[in-house]
Amino acid sequence: MDTLDLINNSALADLANLLKSAGDELRLEILRALAQDSYGVLELSHIFDVRQNSISHHLKVLATANLVSNRREGNSIFYRRIHSLAGEQSTLRAALFQQIDELDLNPDVQARIEEIHQKRAQVSQLFFKEHGTSLREKQDLIAEFDVYGPQLDNFLNDCTLPNWERVLEVGPGSGELLPYLSARFHDVVALDNAETMLASARAHCQAKGVDNVHFELDDTHYCQQHPRSFDCVVINMVLHHTPSPRQIFADISGALKPGGVLIICDLCQHNQDWTQKACGDVWLGFEPRELQEWARAATMREGQSTYFALRNGFQIQIHEFVKI
Repeated sequence: MDTLDLINNSALADLANLLKSAGDELRLEILRALAQDSYGVLELSHIFDVRQNSISHHLKVLATANLVSNRREGNSIFYRRIHSLAGEQSTLRAALFQQIDELDLNPDVQARIEEIHQKRAQVSQLFFKEHGTSLREKQDLIAEFDVYGPQLDNFLNDCTLPNWERVLEVGPGSGELLPYLSARFHDVVALDNAETMLASARAHCQAKGVDNVHFELDDTHYCQQHPRSFDCVVINMVLHHTPSPRQIFADISGALKPGGVLIICDLCQHNQDWTQKACGDVWLGFEPRELQEWARAATMREGQSTYFALRNGFQIQIHEFVKI
């Protein structure tokens, strides 16, 4: 058998794997669900009400066809739909994803997905309720605001906004960024779903003499109630705490005015899983392409970006996404 025959046989095998993976209704439903978020095997078992070993088998088939990938987050392995569609059968895989995404999820499946998100959110809220007063000290082990805050402020200064009227900060933490935002915008809204954190941010603003910040106790569903209300939304070192980052992008997109800007400051992907227990992190940072994909899905285009490393091995990324 010559080299050309070997190449052809390999391509045929890959195509057969792809077609085989698409030939099962449950696997198609799994791919549809993974368009929204990343899930562990136990979570997918609950979502589809299917035994764990069966879900594991279907995920193996999908992985062999290069339709899903996995990533370790501490002690858990999460599966997600493949990001890159380059290479063999890329056109066919893209068409498959497009066709799948036009289908509605089964209402029972969607309800169980919401249960997963609520469970993640409850775990996060409990952590911040119990550790809110000591959280800054723990988070400073990763990245002190005094180290990266000025760079974030300079980044904001370089953004081109149609107006500098209203800004929303999601998850203000101890409120360090709020005085910076207060100096640039007429009206500032600080949004957090933990009363402990809002109280800390409020105290910080009072100490700094900041009086144009309004505090809202809610999650990003707040954005759905305020469409096209903000010129800018900032999420500073918060996204890795959220139960569904993709949903965060979707919620925020609706609250931005056309031409408005979303600024994300967060950790790049890392493997220091001690942050999950010490700081309540859900995700161990993000690949830039993940953020870009979520932004595109939420009708935002990428603007400027910057990256810088910290001495402790972490790397910070800051991105600007513009509402189309």
